[in-house]
Amino acid sequence: MSTVQTKDGVEIFYKDWGPKDGQPIMFHHGWPLSSDDWDAQMLYFVQHGYRVIAHDRRGHGRSAQVSEGHDMDHYAADAFAVVEALDLRNVFHVGHSTGGGEVARYVARHGQPSGRAGKAVLVSAVPPLMLKTQDNPEGLPMEVFDGFRSGTAGNRAQMFLDVASGPFYGFNRAGATVLQGVVQNWWRQGMTGSAKAHYDGIKAFSETDQTADLQAITIPTLVLHGDDDQIVPISDAALKSIKLLKNGTLKVYAGYPHGMLTTHADVINPDLLAFFKR
Repeated sequence: MSTVQTKDGVEIFYKDWGPKDGQPIMFHHGWPLSSDDWDAQMLYFVQHGYRVIAHDRRGHGRSAQVSEGHDMDHYAADAFAVVEALDLRNVFHVGHSTGGGEVARYVARHGQPSGRAGKAVLVSAVPPLMLKTQDNPEGLPMEVFDGFRSGTAGNRAQMFLDVASGPFYGFNRAGATVLQGVVQNWWRQGMTGSAKAHYDGIKAFSETDQTADLQAITIPTLVLHGDDDQIVPISDAALKSIKLLKNGTLKVYAGYPHGMLTTHADVINPDLLAFFKR
């Protein structure tokens, strides 16, 4: 397998497809998944001549199941380790959900300072802050995330099945067609990773205030969100992020779920391509 070692000795698995002189696109996956969640995008863009890279976050997928470092700072640093090892430049970074938080922290802390980041896309992304606080009344209460923690610790396999077959893809909506292959693939990716990484990652995606990250980003940034996102409500995410970005563009998809990159890849992929070609 292709791996790089981070500064703190963690082996990070990655995929690198397409021409080495092609425009690089790097994909950052959501919780609790892996780089496999980007199959529909990676195949699409490699067929359009791009070089596509995706890695498994530490503790997820095929990366090392280490005990520590499951926070946005380490997630971003690990992504930078891949970029440096492959000597990628002018990279287009695409992050989904927790991966969107990773992209925001990466661009602010590593991508822009190193001059290696070209564009960014935040899809159904968690920034600026998911948790409800006095300063963020639109957020979700701590009880929601405590439920994720108890589910992960108590019966991770069942919770992952429930999330994938329900709100993640909107399969719990009236009239929805449940795609069993999609549900099983989500479950497979989740169960490949470490329960410790998934448990700790809940705090990372829910309690990390990324207001400053978004304010620091100056590269062109596309924000995509479905208005029927039951996992990361749009009112506390994209609608706030776009106000903090200096060079952002927002596109809202009516009725689309959190996992719209999979359920509506036929729409999302061409929209990404159009942004990349600008």
